[in-house]
Amino acid sequence: MSIARPFENEPRFPGFHPLTEEQRWDEATRDRVRWRTDPPPPHFFTSEEQRTAGALLDRLMGQPPGPDGRHVPLMAMVDVRLTHDQTDGWAYDTMPADRDAWRCSLAALDEDAHDRAGCSFDALDETAQCELIEAVRTWPGDRWHDLPPVQLWSLWTRYAATAFYSHPGAWAEIGFDGPAYPRGYRNLGIDRLEGIEVRDADPDAGARSAEAG
Repeated sequence: MSIARPFENEPRFPGFHPLTEEQRWDEATRDRVRWRTDPPPPHFFTSEEQRTAGALLDRLMGQPPGPDGRHVPLMAMVDVRLTHDQTDGWAYDTMPADRDAWRCSLAALDEDAHDRAGCSFDALDETAQCELIEAVRTWPGDRWHDLPPVQLWSLWTRYAATAFYSHPGAWAEIGFDGPAYPRGYRNLGIDRLEGIEVRDADPDAGARSAEAG
């Protein structure tokens, strides 16, 4: 499992940030976006689970340890979903409920980390964490700690990607200017930009990243 670094290189959209448009949003939209930059303290995860989930989610999205100005608070955002039992509206019949699957899988990661290195998952270095996660992704059997690895990988990555790409920091990295409500879109058409959008300074970055992965 390679470690991508979405926020370490020079920005692909220099000078662009979607939060410059927040004055154009209505109050409900502005509040909804703003809480993602400062989510409430965790309520679902225990303190041990917070550390394990934080490390897991950061590795899944290739995010270096935070916090810093562009670090997406993935663990806190996933915790909000689980606190309110906000699922994707469907589930595998081979898996426990999402809340239970998260608790079981985090405990299993810690157990494997202790078996391998005598420490918790979050105490491993990034390379060792990625190796353990990759072992789950490529698990040869039907069950990993009594969980189906293919479906578990889907659960982890769905929650991680949903949290990451709903955050303004990630929007800035992909050139998305955030909600168009209530302003709407004005410049429809191929290769036409909205008012605050800027050209990609490195349009081949995506292809290079895919090849490296």
